Amino acid sequence: MKTGTANLPLHYGFTPRWLFEQMTKLAREISIILITEYGVEDYLRRLSNPNWFQAFGCTLGFDWHSSGLTTTTCGAIKEGLRPIQKDLGLFICGGKGKTSRKTPNEIENISQKYSLDSQPLIYASRISAKVDNNALQDGYQLYHHSFFFTPTGKWAVVQQGMSLDSFGINRGWARRYHWLSDNVADFVNEPHTGIASESRGEVLNLVAKESKNNRHVSTKISHQNPQKTIQTIAKLQETKLPERHEVLLSDINPE
Repeated sequence: MKTGTANLPLHYGFTPRWLFEQMTKLAREISIILITEYGVEDYLRRLSNPNWFQAFGCTLGFDWHSSGLTTTTCGAIKEGLRPIQKDLGLFICGGKGKTSRKTPNEIENISQKYSLDSQPLIYASRISAKVDNNALQDGYQLYHHSFFFTPTGKWAVVQQGMSLDSFGINRGWARRYHWLSDNVADFVNEPHTGIASESRGEVLNLVAKESKNNRHVSTKISHQNPQKTIQTIAKLQETKLPERHEVLLSDINPE
């Protein structure tokens, strides 16, 4: 299920090396304590909570309201836990930009190394990104995707998109999405447990329960010849009536 979102002003620039090194060390120690005391599944639940994650990033020392908190915190966790992933039972894949697109390969490599079933994990990673990037059309384009998972198949996703207008120009805001594997029954039918966001006008939400018929028709159309769809749309765009008054048999079925 999707557990929530967070909206942050989009900031540019890079994290100073000295700060990232300190964040990595602190993320490692805090994560070890939490996992040791409460278990790795509890740690995933914490990461999937947008408010807890924001507070965690602040605790590590990053700007309290910056979009960079998401990418830097995920990077610090990944880097800090990399040497002890097997011992903790928690693996972290993905990241920002090009690194996010390497997530499936990273999952596959880890799964082969530790004899895990990679396919459900890769599917969860890809479909959660597709839902927030395409099925939920809210004006944000994903540029960060981090995937956390355990040897037992539990997982969490922290991903973030930037707000773009109809011309692809950045509007200066970022939105973070959180997912948790617990009780996932259907990725495309009401997978979200809540969305907290500023109003951005109308949103096309194809994963809403009310969009069931829309999803069915969209899938059906995608399987037919594109030319047929184009011809149908062309007919809908223009209605041309004759100048004569009488109605002919050919008017009843203009095909």
